Amino acid sequence: MLSAQESAELIEAIAARQDRAAFASLFRHFAPRVKGFIMRGGADAEAAQEVAQEALMIVWRKAATFDRARASAATWIFTIARNKRIDLLRRAARPVDAEDWLMVYAPESENADKSILAGQTYDRAHHLLEGLSEDQLSVIRKAFFEDKSHSVIAAELQLPLGTVKSRIRLALGRLRDALKKEQS
Repeated sequence: MLSAQESAELIEAIAARQDRAAFASLFRHFAPRVKGFIMRGGADAEAAQEVAQEALMIVWRKAATFDRARASAATWIFTIARNKRIDLLRRAARPVDAEDWLMVYAPESENADKSILAGQTYDRAHHLLEGLSEDQLSVIRKAFFEDKSHSVIAAELQLPLGTVKSRIRLALGRLRDALKKEQS
């Protein structure tokens, strides 16, 4: 069991001289704890293991940014893990990749059936997107087609972050409802 002081010293050793032994000690101590933390958040064991490894690799790469005056080592590490967990949840929450859904590509095949299907899907997607307000369409384009984060979109559009998130959520709800209506 590492004390808060020992954990901070290990991170500082990693930052100062890329000390592999210090990282191994830190990893042995925190990896199972981070994995448990992620699993309590709803992730399965495999996803939690992946998030824990990614979080601890960030600790290795960004050890120089650790400041024990601002946070304890555990707080810093679990904050990184929490952010990685949020990334995992966001990836899982995206119902369909926008490019797959919209099929924005020129048909590569000479096969007429395939070309017709691609054109129909493209037309259908554009029809559904036309049902959105300009505000909703703008944030959907930036989030899904330009792959921008919500905070970047908020800064570009000079809107509060909550407004951007609400517009995206409402737009996705409208698209989902339109798809259900079209399929019934």
